[in-house]
Amino acid sequence: MTSAESCKKLRVLLMPFFATSHIAPFTDLAVRLAAARPDIVEPTIAVTPANVSVVRSALKRHGSVASSMVSIATYPFPEVAGLPPGVENLSTAGDQGWRIDRAAVDEALTRPAQEALIRDQSPDVLITDVHFSWNAYVAEDIGMPSYLFSVIGVFSMLAMCLLAAADANGSDSESLTAAGLPGPKLRIPRSEVPDFLTRQRNLDELDLRKLEQSEKRCHGIAVNSFMFLDKPYCEKFICNGFTKRGYYVGPLCLPQPTAVGNVGEPSCISWLDSKPNRSVVYICFGTFAPVSEEQLDELALGLEASGKPYLWAVRADGWAPPAGWEDRVGNRGLLVRDWVPQTAILAHPATAAFLTHCGWNSLLEGVTAGVPLLTWPLIFEQFITERLVMDVLRIGERVWDGARSVRYKEAALVPAAAVARAVARFLEPGGTGDAARIRAQELAAEAHAAVAEGGSSYSDLRRLIDDLVEARAAAGESALQPR
Repeated sequence: MTSAESCKKLRVLLMPFFATSHIAPFTDLAVRLAAARPDIVEPTIAVTPANVSVVRSALKRHGSVASSMVSIATYPFPEVAGLPPGVENLSTAGDQGWRIDRAAVDEALTRPAQEALIRDQSPDVLITDVHFSWNAYVAEDIGMPSYLFSVIGVFSMLAMCLLAAADANGSDSESLTAAGLPGPKLRIPRSEVPDFLTRQRNLDELDLRKLEQSEKRCHGIAVNSFMFLDKPYCEKFICNGFTKRGYYVGPLCLPQPTAVGNVGEPSCISWLDSKPNRSVVYICFGTFAPVSEEQLDELALGLEASGKPYLWAVRADGWAPPAGWEDRVGNRGLLVRDWVPQTAILAHPATAAFLTHCGWNSLLEGVTAGVPLLTWPLIFEQFITERLVMDVLRIGERVWDGARSVRYKEAALVPAAAVARAVARFLEPGGTGDAARIRAQELAAEAHAAVAEGGSSYSDLRRLIDDLVEARAAAGESALQPR
């Protein structure tokens, strides 16, 4: 490679799935890559037009400089029956979110526009979401190195692969066991296993076999996790041949040291300032929360009955609390319908616990803040991630032990009494929440150390960049070889 080639910027195209929970960490990764080697890396995020605002919002968290470091490219969202124009994200699709999911993994629908953009952009390297398994073949056809980026941790990825293998072996049991998973045994009811992992799966959903094939064609997989959290699972994932090389570059939710915070203080932070240390439970079900109005009513009544202060971020258009609820609760609780600064809330000394759906981004934000978790998984891999929280990390407790399902319309209603009991018990001084907090704070120290200079994620990010540069050089040399 000539000196001119070695100085040429490395153009990296990143292509996330149509969900805020994917777009945000992809954007965070782009910023991290550019900040680590501004002289080398030139990242571009590829999204559909309606998702540009999500990228810009994620960039703002890293300060004003981030917007100049990362470019945005767009390609058309596929035409999907039943979705109004401009609805291109799980967070805005409501009950029609399944149409977003189905369109995203439909190669005939989504691949043409993505492939056209990849060929038009002609990047040096492609980093694609695991949902778009065909992009590994597109990159291979062009002669371009490709990598996958997983927005969930290796524990959940490995567990899903092993659960799928258990189902493929013909078990008709009501539960499946992830045979060979390091650490505590993972046995999970079939109702809590994502549909695409079982023989009962909808054939239009994500095909795990295609995903495994694309993983083997890619040069490696970057993961929004850190070695201390996922080490035995990282080793098993590679040993089992699911990927050639892994890069553990998280938690990406930690702000850059040079990031500038938002001007002014949100009212919810001022409200937290008025509360005693470790007294408030924070409740949020992420950017895509399929929760019925009846269930929201029970949750509201349960928070009231718990007697504990709470800050509840609600994303449910049209829902109103039970009559008289807000008057009865008064200043003990705060219901917020707008955007909230979740990392600032979790880091606030008044926050005692985080009631969460176990989405990976939320888990990492809770971990980095050293806050124990009350778990209430809803969909997808969240029931599996809950086992990491409870059985491996031991930094949380389950809200409800009754009937649950990844098909949220089939899940039993969690009664207000169960919510009140779980919250009150977890926040009781000297109780299980305090023990979980000690472990969460130890894990938080490891997370911060991982991204600090010389830490495991700091080093893996730079190893990833070095390997991207090397892969570009190898692809260039291969292109020069006679066919």
